[in-house]
Amino acid sequence: MNRTIAIAFTLLFNMTSPLFAQAPKGPAAPPAPRVFVATARVETLDEPKSFVGTVMPLRKSVVGSAAPGRVEEYLVNEGDFVKKGAPIAHLRRGIIGAEKRAAEAELEVRKAALAEMENSLQDEIAQAKAQVAIAEANRRFQHAKAERAKQLANAITKEALEEALSLEQQAHATENNATAVLRLLTGTSWEQKREQWRARVAVQQAEVERISEQFDRHTMFAPFDGWVTAEFTEVGQWLMQGDKAAEIAELGSVDVEIAVLEDYVTKLTPGVMGNVEVHALHGQRFVGKVAIINPQADARARTFPVKVRVENVVDERGPLLKAGMFARVTLPVGDEKPLPLVPKDAISIGGRTPVIYVVETAGGKSTVRPVPVTLGVAQGQWVSVGANELNAGDIVVVEGNERLRPGMEVRAEPIQISFP
Repeated sequence: MNRTIAIAFTLLFNMTSPLFAQAPKGPAAPPAPRVFVATARVETLDEPKSFVGTVMPLRKSVVGSAAPGRVEEYLVNEGDFVKKGAPIAHLRRGIIGAEKRAAEAELEVRKAALAEMENSLQDEIAQAKAQVAIAEANRRFQHAKAERAKQLANAITKEALEEALSLEQQAHATENNATAVLRLLTGTSWEQKREQWRARVAVQQAEVERISEQFDRHTMFAPFDGWVTAEFTEVGQWLMQGDKAAEIAELGSVDVEIAVLEDYVTKLTPGVMGNVEVHALHGQRFVGKVAIINPQADARARTFPVKVRVENVVDERGPLLKAGMFARVTLPVGDEKPLPLVPKDAISIGGRTPVIYVVETAGGKSTVRPVPVTLGVAQGQWVSVGANELNAGDIVVVEGNERLRPGMEVRAEPIQISFP
């Protein structure tokens, strides 16, 4: 019995042992992600300097009332976006509206009268020409009849001869009258009357334009695309001419106003590019361009007002850069010194500070090391960083750096990026 059990156990072990021996291995590790890299370079550049400033609207306008009156409609609220020419508020326009309609009706009457005169004149001229033709034909007939009567003077009575001559004279007079009427219709007098009527139409047209201008003055319009930043009136309030109704600020582009020391302002020219960092947006950075350099310094601080223009980001929530925000602008105005540069795409933004991933190779493996950097000024597709943060020849990740982690193994492939 025991021998039988031992044999069975031996057979079972021999049958199952190959299964244990051939157990599959675990899944292979995924390949390292591929990234594209470029080599950091060092160039002699003006050292970047930072200046603090305030975000200001590109334009700001206080819209006032051009006419006195009571506010009938107020169409906007603070924070609303308005297009250029959109109405902001209406004053009461009942009386001026009636005057406008009356002036427009009078203009139509005068236009119709001028058209009627010009059309009837053509008919009268045609009628006058027909009368001249009739009178001329009658004169010829009467003249021929009078000539025959003269030839038959001895054969007809004296009364018949005198009647023929009289009819001839009447025919001459009728022709002369018809010709005079035609001359009046086609002469200067009728042209003068037509010019008078045209002048009446022009006068009324000017009156309509005057009243229309007065009518439009009872509505306040947005002078440009922008946002309503202040309300100064409400429905029912009486406004005098010149009283404020609303304030409109253009924020599609903004100016960051900074104060630049006199030691640095001589190195600035309009068009110089700089980086703009806004603390309220968690350090989000924008690219700005020097737009205005005021040549009048603040006498006490010895600083010059400079405006750096930035293209704003606008979405359904409104403009990202808002008037009054604190900003820090970095401009190349310092002394010349060697500075490392990297492609702009190598900058990873989203944390507390910008980060660049440097590729290090050891033991046949390439891994990445994050390096926090301080951004300087742009040079084409490149941007400078702090003098001691990178070295010439460092390999930095340009594409594929979105999901990298410190120490991650990568497969690096170089790409060429033109400079500057």
